[in-house]
Amino acid sequence: MIEKKMIIGGEFVDKPEKIEVVYPYTREVVGRVPKGDEQDVLKAIEKAKEGFKKNSSQTAYERYKILMKAAELLEERAEEFARTLVLEVGKTIREARTEVQRAIQTLIFSAEEAKRINGETFPIDAHPNGKGKVGFYIRVPVGIVSAITPFNFPLNLSMHKVAPALATGNAVILKPSERTPLTPLMLGEILLEAGVPPEAISVIPGYGDVGKAMTTHPDVRVVSFTGSRKVGDIIARQVGIKKLVLELGSNSAIILHEDGDLNKAVEKTVQGGYAIAGQVCISVQRVLVHEKLFDEFVKKLKERVSKLKVGDPMKEDTDLGPMIAPSEIERIHEWISEAVQKGAKIETGGLTCAEDTTVFSPTIISLVPEDTKLFKEEAFAPVVVVNPYKDIEEAIKAVNHSDYGLQIGVFTKDINLAWKCIKEIEAGGVLINEGPTFRADHMPYGGVKYSGIGREGPKFAIEDYTAIKTVIFDLT
Repeated sequence: MIEKKMIIGGEFVDKPEKIEVVYPYTREVVGRVPKGDEQDVLKAIEKAKEGFKKNSSQTAYERYKILMKAAELLEERAEEFARTLVLEVGKTIREARTEVQRAIQTLIFSAEEAKRINGETFPIDAHPNGKGKVGFYIRVPVGIVSAITPFNFPLNLSMHKVAPALATGNAVILKPSERTPLTPLMLGEILLEAGVPPEAISVIPGYGDVGKAMTTHPDVRVVSFTGSRKVGDIIARQVGIKKLVLELGSNSAIILHEDGDLNKAVEKTVQGGYAIAGQVCISVQRVLVHEKLFDEFVKKLKERVSKLKVGDPMKEDTDLGPMIAPSEIERIHEWISEAVQKGAKIETGGLTCAEDTTVFSPTIISLVPEDTKLFKEEAFAPVVVVNPYKDIEEAIKAVNHSDYGLQIGVFTKDINLAWKCIKEIEAGGVLINEGPTFRADHMPYGGVKYSGIGREGPKFAIEDYTAIKTVIFDLT
């Protein structure tokens, strides 16, 4: 049993009321953490005011050294973090180790960006009344950042918010998902050990009341949220006048054109469609295949999926583990039933695995109508839709027939067709001859439409965690 205390301004705080952490694979309780409330948030905000002063008064080099030390400490505890990720998320041990390594890279990139927070001069005398004046701007930290993260990447998505915010001199209050609070609390421990000013970091597990207190308080200057569109919409209506960064849902697609690499597209579909049981915002959910390749693609995809090993996520050779909760399995069953009733065909899967009732079988469904939830909404499950198309205009229209637009993959050898997709597809990222699930942690990452506002990646997050201060000198 893993027992952790919440962190309020660098202090470890216990409370009698607990949140139980359930291992998705066996449904056993594997951890307990204190249940935070609004009063805990208010205490954290008061502490953060002092933490902001201390962190912002440090030099860029000092903040760089602290974050690099944190990266070293995380590397030393990498296997402990990975195994904890398996227990709270249910992802496979190989996926968990990858997340830890990515989190280390996010820390390093953030540390490096601490030394690159630049301003710029601008020619005041270009204006009619600018004679004798010079001007420039600098970037300064905003103050207190509230960060809220989801269950699927509790370590690295927390890192994407906390590390850049600290790198710029801010104070941070983090609310992890109530389902996965263990590794975010462990992250807080590492940051404190590395030397982050104690008052500058709080990690408060809790439910909606904690999130609301964190996002609506007037002393909070930036709210960064990753999660569902529904909750993102609520936050956007509540926060008031402050910066808002939202990373919300998606139903990412692949377009395989007739000249594209079919085998590579199959492999990227498998990698992107079934990683973490499909519970990734850029998971491959829809594959649009040119009609000339459709039958062969479905055949090869079924063959490849049949080789996936599902079950115990702690085993080294497991490819696909459980979904986060039985309620999510029930939901995806309903979505599949709706699609089948409207004419879709289950090519393989569509069932809860008999021997592992928390594991949903890797599923392929073809000929899915565009008015179904499975095509329009975010499935967040190991389910891949495969539909044929005749020409690229039809494929682009189908991709854009969505409220979301995060990332998409296009497989083609035709540079003009690739450029057409880049220009016309409504998405934050268009990846040519790569699946939409690819993400390097220093790249600008984010979406359009209801996929969100703003961009992550340390360099780009820093733009949201800082404010421009203009400086004018009159030399006359």
